[in-house]
Amino acid sequence: MQVQAISSRIIKPNDDLFVAIDEAIALDPNIKGKLPENSVLAISSKVISYCQGRVVKKSEDKETKHSLVKKEAELYTDPASSKFDLMLTIKNSTLIVNAGIDESNASMDGEACYVLWPEKIQETLNAVWHYLRTKYQLKNFGVITTDSRSFPLRWGVVGTTIAYCGFKGLNNHIGESDLFGRKMVMEQVNVAEALGVAATFEMGEVAEQTPFVLVSDLKKVQFADAVPSSEDLAANKISLADDLYAPLLTKVDWQKGGAKNA
Repeated sequence: MQVQAISSRIIKPNDDLFVAIDEAIALDPNIKGKLPENSVLAISSKVISYCQGRVVKKSEDKETKHSLVKKEAELYTDPASSKFDLMLTIKNSTLIVNAGIDESNASMDGEACYVLWPEKIQETLNAVWHYLRTKYQLKNFGVITTDSRSFPLRWGVVGTTIAYCGFKGLNNHIGESDLFGRKMVMEQVNVAEALGVAATFEMGEVAEQTPFVLVSDLKKVQFADAVPSSEDLAANKISLADDLYAPLLTKVDWQKGGAKNA
């Protein structure tokens, strides 16, 4: 597997997403204007949010951000329950802080702003996949949208994939045998998430200006000829009650937010 960051100009609110992607692919000296077979293009969720105009000018009033989180999240916790004044949230079947609302690398008309998670992210990613697959005449090709999130009991952030298209999100190993003949009972590999971790690491978190990453030479990815079905997407999600961490997640004093479950 090869992981290659792709440079980009600074994306501004309401820019055309397809133009921004085309420019980055055309101008990056390592990509040389071409996407290869058996590859996945990772796109930072922040780029999509910018192009959708999903930015709000920042206020020094903490309640303003808290109100945004309540509106954007499906479920949220009281910020007073956190020593860092943060809100644990669930959005798009992802446990994340502050509904993914970010302040880093965020500017609108020269002023600080909040960047919200993209809207209709799966529909948007499906359209990007169709466009790039057709333009570059690719058969085995996928796209993912990534962001960063913290991980329980560890400092630092890692990548996560909040949407994918063009390949199977899970590699199912249930029923297969391990080295010693033991049958796998629950083992599935989250392919989309694994690619998101690698891509986000290569993107960086500060001033790298590489919001796109090409992950190529993929031998364990099962590519698809169509966008994920509702059944495919549902297979990647799990309810709070059925989660391995249910003893923790179901004890949280969740408040219902304004967003609908995607």
